[in-house]
Amino acid sequence: MAEKPSILVTGGASGIGRAIVGAVLRQGWRAVVADLDHDSLDRFANELEAHAGELRFERLDVTDEAAVERCLEQCGAVTGVVNSAGIGRNYPALETPVAEFRRVLEINLLGSFIVARAAARAIGRRGGEGGSIVNISSISGQSGNMNRVAYGASKGGIDTMTRVLATEWAPLGIRVNAIAPGPIATPMAQAMHSDAVKAAWARTVPMARYGRPEEIAELALFLLDPGRSGYITGQIVAVDGGFSAAGIFEPTIDRF
Repeated sequence: MAEKPSILVTGGASGIGRAIVGAVLRQGWRAVVADLDHDSLDRFANELEAHAGELRFERLDVTDEAAVERCLEQCGAVTGVVNSAGIGRNYPALETPVAEFRRVLEINLLGSFIVARAAARAIGRRGGEGGSIVNISSISGQSGNMNRVAYGASKGGIDTMTRVLATEWAPLGIRVNAIAPGPIATPMAQAMHSDAVKAAWARTVPMARYGRPEEIAELALFLLDPGRSGYITGQIVAVDGGFSAAGIFEPTIDRF
């Protein structure tokens, strides 16, 4: 009998990462929940007590190379990784502190690289059927969204990194893809988005709503599953209610 897939999810105790962990468990797979927030990890562990045999919880700083390497060594045969750990900051470019810019890049971009590299090394040492890495990017990495110079730069970097890693690691059987969410109803979005920003998204997203974390999780599950996406690599998939496709947009249809 084939061993169950085991998926490491960084930022796995909240927001999109949390939803992905739930999807992984519903699929009948194992999950490693990695997060820096100890309280969030404890709360999530209590909620998922019924799944204790399929779960492992790790307090992890994705910018700490040694800690990431240890985590991958201790977690056994991880077959897939989701890089969901990240932070967001809203500043006009002229007011963006350099220290904050560095911090966003270090966590979002460099942290994703450190985890992906450690995972690729672990998967490569194990041999066999390879694995899948899914990076959580953002449409802010593809658009000039105001006040997102650091966040957008970090996510644009993830998009390019995803393509490079997919190209280099394809011979190892490791697929690397990214999901670029639009506005998603997560705790981070609630903290970052003012009422004016929420109204702006409502005007510019053709589907006129925020997405749900579960809608990102289902795509992540698809990209992690070699049976469904085994020939897909190097892709950046927008999940944004049509925002990136719309161009000039003005709602003109009330009903069919």
